[in-house]
Amino acid sequence: MADVSSKNEEKGGDQGTEKPKAGWSTGKKVGLFIIVFAIIVILLAFLTMSVVITASSPGDPLPFTTTYSTSFPEGQMIQIGNIQISAISYQNSVTTDVNGNTQQLSVGQTQTIAEQHATISTLGVITILDTNFQIDLTYRGASNNRNYFDAAIHTGRQVPVWLINQILPASIDATPA
Repeated sequence: MADVSSKNEEKGGDQGTEKPKAGWSTGKKVGLFIIVFAIIVILLAFLTMSVVITASSPGDPLPFTTTYSTSFPEGQMIQIGNIQISAISYQNSVTTDVNGNTQQLSVGQTQTIAEQHATISTLGVITILDTNFQIDLTYRGASNNRNYFDAAIHTGRQVPVWLINQILPASIDATPA
């Protein structure tokens, strides 16, 4: 008998027991599925974020302000929500067109875009934020086919900077000031 057990040990031990199979347990698969699903939902939420801007009654308090340094490409129409803005410079002035209303500004002058209401939503139905806002654009000059402005965005509710950054078009090179 001793000879048989020593021969089994030489061949790799007890051959009657199986080693557990390496692989994914059901719990790990469910956990991975939940993580992948959450990443997809978050990605879809960012990709489907939209802004609807409507008229509002002016006069509501706008106690929160976020300021950006921006540059608008010369003569190109820029859209922020449903506000269309273009700027064409000549010497030390700029002519802006905001939704069809033109105004000429010299360096240091400010144009106010009237108070409006913004509803920011995602996935088509989930409202992220509802607030009134007003934008003050202060002209800083032109260089290299771009018009530079300081943009002060006044809001009725605190709006996270990351959310404003999602809304502002990349073409205006907005950086928090």
